[in-house]
Amino acid sequence: MANEKQWTRRLPLGPTGLVVVPSLVVILLGAVAFADTRNVDERAFTWTADDPALEWSPCPEFMPEECALAVLQGDPEEPNADVFFRLPPHSTVPHHNHTSAERMVLISGEMEVDYEGQAPVVMEPGTYAYGPAGLPHTTRCQSDEACVLFIAFEEPVDAMPVNPR
Repeated sequence: MANEKQWTRRLPLGPTGLVVVPSLVVILLGAVAFADTRNVDERAFTWTADDPALEWSPCPEFMPEECALAVLQGDPEEPNADVFFRLPPHSTVPHHNHTSAERMVLISGEMEVDYEGQAPVVMEPGTYAYGPAGLPHTTRCQSDEACVLFIAFEEPVDAMPVNPR
């Protein structure tokens, strides 16, 4: 019992402990306010890499000419955008990095990813890979078909060439 009284005395609850109720009300109101900020008109959707409705745009100039990006969700100039990245067969993206971390799943083809300071990894369809922000790497589509990679960016979508070490 002595420990229980000491514990009660250390908390700013007052003699009746009624301070807890207003605190719970504040927490619940905050949760309701947060819930109301979601976009109730937003709908779930899906994309496939061969969907004719996808709008493919060219990659940055330092990448292979037939390389393309399709925005799946979000604004590529804002955080949290998802894209398909399509690399022609037997082509290489030179050493580059991104300001954002990348969360990737290979959709088609066979792709080698070589992160600086690590052994190269060959991705096959269904392979997940994580690329830390700022870590330079080279990417090569090793297959006879185009490589299509799903990438989720945390920060705006970008790619900058870097000189290999």
